[in-house]
Amino acid sequence: MPETLFPTDHPAFARLRGSDGGRAWVERLPALVEEARTTWALRIDPPFLSGSCSWTAPVRGANGEPAVLKIVWPHREARGEAAALRLWDGDGAVRLLAHAPERHTLLLERCLPGTELGAHEGQSAEERLLAACAVLRRLWEAGRRSGGPGLGGIERLTDVAEEWADLVEERAGRLRTCEADTGLFAHGARLLRQLPRTASEPALLHGDFNPGNLLAAARAPWLAIDAKPMLGDPAYDPWPLITQLGDPYAHRLPVTVLRARTALAAEALGLDVARLRAWTLARQVEELLWAWEREQPRNRQEKLRRARVLATVAEA
Repeated sequence: MPETLFPTDHPAFARLRGSDGGRAWVERLPALVEEARTTWALRIDPPFLSGSCSWTAPVRGANGEPAVLKIVWPHREARGEAAALRLWDGDGAVRLLAHAPERHTLLLERCLPGTELGAHEGQSAEERLLAACAVLRRLWEAGRRSGGPGLGGIERLTDVAEEWADLVEERAGRLRTCEADTGLFAHGARLLRQLPRTASEPALLHGDFNPGNLLAAARAPWLAIDAKPMLGDPAYDPWPLITQLGDPYAHRLPVTVLRARTALAAEALGLDVARLRAWTLARQVEELLWAWEREQPRNRQEKLRRARVLATVAEA
């Protein structure tokens, strides 16, 4: 296979070569790409330099139609992607064109022009938030209409969040520094346990609905990609949109901006605003605990600041 298909600066290679399983997958990747090329008669162009747990590239099939080849490093979050895409069947998300589960390989509809929502110019953060909420509602509705067939392999948010709460408590218990706000961590852990259990109507969640996972397409203004689906409380999904479109924390009064955004999203999605705000805090705390072990002190303190801002928002 051409070396241009496996650039040394691909972010997945740097991340995965640090473990035995990841290194084995990277070494096997050229064979997986070749198998997909021959099985589906693809012409493969150099990959997108994105994604830390997968290799994706623009391709054309035998009929010349554009598509995307995605080969995933096997991991827990990716297990349900194909099942969710089949259920959505293009309604708010890219279509699944083919799937080789034994090779963790997907052939997907390609979005053209493919501009990310986060990079889209000409609209305010609030306008883009509303556009994304419209897509999210379509995904949830498609999941409800299905009645759940074919979703046996998709995890329940209740179970996943319970594990996260255990991790938050375990990590917080090991922090013995004045930098750490262990009270905030404990509150986040309580929310991770309580919120999924008290959801009134579960939905098929996208799971990673951030502005980089919404692409401009020809057949729809925006389509979702890279789902990490779960079944659970819909209020779980919007957090990345609310905090990553623009930079609400750069405003002079971030609490005011985030209160307005959470209210706007809750109305657009038909959600209880207090529950949505509680989820934004819970998810920020879970992210913060990962950052505390892996990132530099400056980054940890910034994420702690953001969690405290969201705690104030949630008190409203």
